[in-house]
Amino acid sequence: MPVNSINTNTSALVALQALNATNRELDTVQDRISTGLKVTGAVDDASSFSIAQGIRSDLKSYSAVSQGISNAKGLLTVTLAGVTTISDLLGDIKKKVIEGMNPANTSEQQAILAADYVELIAQIERLIENSTYNSRNLLVSGATDVNVISNIDGATIPVRANDLAAGQDDLATNTNLDSVANATSALDAINTYIGTVNTVLGNLGADSRTISFQDQFISVLDDATTTGLGDIVDADLAKESARLQAIQVKQQLGTQTLSIANQRPQVILQLFGG
Repeated sequence: MPVNSINTNTSALVALQALNATNRELDTVQDRISTGLKVTGAVDDASSFSIAQGIRSDLKSYSAVSQGISNAKGLLTVTLAGVTTISDLLGDIKKKVIEGMNPANTSEQQAILAADYVELIAQIERLIENSTYNSRNLLVSGATDVNVISNIDGATIPVRANDLAAGQDDLATNTNLDSVANATSALDAINTYIGTVNTVLGNLGADSRTISFQDQFISVLDDATTTGLGDIVDADLAKESARLQAIQVKQQLGTQTLSIANQRPQVILQLFGG
């Protein structure tokens, strides 16, 4: 038989414990809804939070890799633009050389062609020097390969240096159009340099494709990792919304139950004619 006491209201204690548990559950659901996360700290789920922190670290690392690849793409874009312009210019230079090989040229015409040739060769040097990005130039003499970080494990992809300055120096020093004979010799040198430039275009195109493919791959890895992180820590807001309504009803019922339990000691007054 239950004991009637004004000192210990067992029913009220039970109701209060149930209401406190409901309030804690309500706090949890509200936190999930407000943050969109079901795991916000180690207290929620130590193992899941630990895994999530490791994944977040990887995501930051992927961002750094993407930045490094973007820098490489910028360098390759500038370099390719410079070499393509040089390739186009060499077509004009070759035309000038063939004009200089015409025995019918007057001395004045030959001099004009020779002066134009000197200026065009000098323009190649300026294009090489201006093909610089972020203080790096792949076309000057002494340029070295650029190793681009390609993954969060520290792996790298080399972007090859291609010396075009040495060939330009050779053209500027050893060729001219001062005479038909010299123009004929210059044609061989120009054709050789055109072959060199075409090889460089091939190298840069291949390196550019490799970097672009890796950039796309890193983007896919980043998206997949983000999705995996979401599976671990993201809250199902539709489910949490339904739980919120149910818990709010439980909270109201718990409050009413506690109120009823708190009224039980009033029954004792009736035993004393109160």
